[in-house]
Amino acid sequence: MSIKLGDTAPNFQAPSSVGDIDFYDYLGDAWGILFSHPADYTPVCTTELGYTSKLKSEFIQRGTKVIALSVDGVEDHKNWIQDINETQDTDVQFPIIADQERKISELYDFIHPNASVTATVRSLLIIDPAKKVRLIITYPASTGRNFNEILRVLDSLQLVDAYRVATPVNWNYGDDVIVPPSVSTEEAIKIFPKGVTEVKSYLRYTPQPNT
Repeated sequence: MSIKLGDTAPNFQAPSSVGDIDFYDYLGDAWGILFSHPADYTPVCTTELGYTSKLKSEFIQRGTKVIALSVDGVEDHKNWIQDINETQDTDVQFPIIADQERKISELYDFIHPNASVTATVRSLLIIDPAKKVRLIITYPASTGRNFNEILRVLDSLQLVDAYRVATPVNWNYGDDVIVPPSVSTEEAIKIFPKGVTEVKSYLRYTPQPNT
């Protein structure tokens, strides 16, 4: 199965570092981030999980729950978490799914045979409260993920869901946003009281509506 943008993220039940989990129950009405790791006790993943743990308050602020996945077992996960906490100076509290039979990895297309027939690639999905997949990023095993970018995309997705806008290149929270082509300039002036700047008929900016 190949997961694409806009697909419904499949539900699953699995053991994890915090006990048995039903994915949908875990997410509830929150946004979700599901990210896979090639294996426990790997150096790049250790730094990623540590940094993700330090972002706990950022994810709470955005109404987002984080859950990781590795093809190793629960006891390995628990022991690895001790290493992560020690080396990254943090306290990992989010679950790490134990996917020893690779059922979830195959369900979510986390196994790429050209990279490895047994280990998951370093993929990450953002899933909205309707359980729709809104972002898919896959990194090579040697490159750690940029979780500041993940937060940036999460901010953008939540903003465009709440307002009729799009975000331009290198946008960060608080920057001007784009009026999409589906909104006429006349309508934009009415719904964006902070003003509309028209560079071209198809390229129009407005200050971020909720700041």
